[in-house]
Amino acid sequence: MKDRGIEFIRLQFTDIFGVMKSMSIMTDELDKAFAGELMFDGSSIDGFARIEESDQCVVPDPTTFQVMPWRPQEEGVARMICDVYTPDGEPFQGCPRYILKKAINEAEEMGFDMNIGPEGEFFLFHTDEKGHPTFDIHDTAGYFDLAPVDMGEDARRNIILTLKKMGFKIEASHHEVAPGQHEIDFKYDEALRTADNWITFKDVVKNIAKQHQLFATFMPKPFTGENGSAMHCNQSLFSGEKNVFYDPEKPDGLSDIALYYIGGLLKHAKGMAAITNPIVNSYKRLKPGYEAPINIAWSTSNRSTLIRIPASRRNATRIELRNPDPAANPYLVFALMLRAGLEGIKNKTMPPEAVNGNIYDLVNNKEAQIDFFPRDLQEALTEMKKDPLVKETLGNHIYGRYVSAKQKEWDKYAESVHHWEINNYLTKF
Repeated sequence: MKDRGIEFIRLQFTDIFGVMKSMSIMTDELDKAFAGELMFDGSSIDGFARIEESDQCVVPDPTTFQVMPWRPQEEGVARMICDVYTPDGEPFQGCPRYILKKAINEAEEMGFDMNIGPEGEFFLFHTDEKGHPTFDIHDTAGYFDLAPVDMGEDARRNIILTLKKMGFKIEASHHEVAPGQHEIDFKYDEALRTADNWITFKDVVKNIAKQHQLFATFMPKPFTGENGSAMHCNQSLFSGEKNVFYDPEKPDGLSDIALYYIGGLLKHAKGMAAITNPIVNSYKRLKPGYEAPINIAWSTSNRSTLIRIPASRRNATRIELRNPDPAANPYLVFALMLRAGLEGIKNKTMPPEAVNGNIYDLVNNKEAQIDFFPRDLQEALTEMKKDPLVKETLGNHIYGRYVSAKQKEWDKYAESVHHWEINNYLTKF
C-alpha cells in the first residue's frame, strides 16, 4: 500500500442475498481490522443479526487485496474481501463466505479441491441526465455481433482491461443473444477465490458501465420474449493435479466420481433452486425456447438440459450446471453445489440416463419420465423446505432468515396487481 500510494481501504463482504456491503478505512486503521477490532451494526445488514445481538466485526483476507483501478491514482483506493466474526472471535454463522469455507473443508477431507468457472452475463441500459437507469436498451445487436451494431463494445473493452489490472484472466467476451446483453468469461479458479472474483466482477461491470453513461444490471430476465442472463457454473474436482471427473476407460470419458457428482446435483437441484435462482424474476428466464433449463436431466451433447458436459476432456473435464443466474449469492450457490456433489459421491448416487436429444421435444412425453425444475419462487421455497442437505449446508441462521425473507418477497409479488392483468382484464370483465 505504501508503494502504491494507497490511502483508503474498502472492506467488502456480502449479506445473505449476495448484495455487496462495504466500509472504508484509512490505511492506519488496518492493524485494527486484522486484529478483529473493527465493529459494525449487524442488525442493519439483511439476514445478519437481531438488534439485541448486533455487534459484529469484519476481518480482511489479505490474499484478496486489489487496487481499484477506476479510482484516483493519487491517494488511491484498494479493497479487501472480509470474513465476518462475532465479538468473541468466532466465525459468524450468517457469513456466506464462512458457509462456503465449511463446504470446501469437507471436500478437502475427502481429498478433493473444487474448481469453478462461472459465465458472466449482464444487460446494459442507457441512463438519464441524473444517471438513473432507463428502460431503454443501448443496442439491438445479437449473438457475436460487432460494432457499430454492438454499441456496448467500448464499455465491454474497458471492463475487461480493468479486470485484467485486477488480476483476472479473461477467456472470452462477446455480445449475447438478446439486445443489450453481454457476456464476459474469466478463467476458473478454486471455489472461494472464484466466489470472491464473481462479486468483484459485478462491482467492476457496474462501475465501468457508469463511466460510459450506461447502467449494468444482473437481473435475470428484463425483457419478455428475449433470452435472460445466466451464471452457468462449470465445475470440476481435482485430487492434486488430477481431474477426478476424467476416466479415459469410461464411456464419454466420465469417471464414476463424475457420474456420482452429477447424481448428487440432480437429486438436490429442486431443493437448491431458491438459492441458485433466488428472485421472482429468475423463473421467467427458465422457460422453453430461451436456452434455459426447465427440467432435471443431464446431457453430453446439448444445452437444453439442467446439466451439460462440455466436450473437452482430460484436465478440462467439467460439469456445467446451467440453471443458476447472476442474482444469486455465489458463496451459497457454490457451497450447495459442492455439498450436493459430495453427497452423491459418498452415496454413489447414479444419475438417470443422459438425454442427448432436444429435451424440449421430450418433456410432454410421459414415457420419458423427466422431472421439472420449480416453475416459480414459491415452488422453489417448498422444495427447499423438503431438502435437509440445504438446511444443513446453510445452517439454521441463514436458512431461517433466507426462507422468511423470500416468502415475504413472493407474498408481496403475488398480491400485487401487474400491468399484464390490467391490460388483459380491465375492459374484458
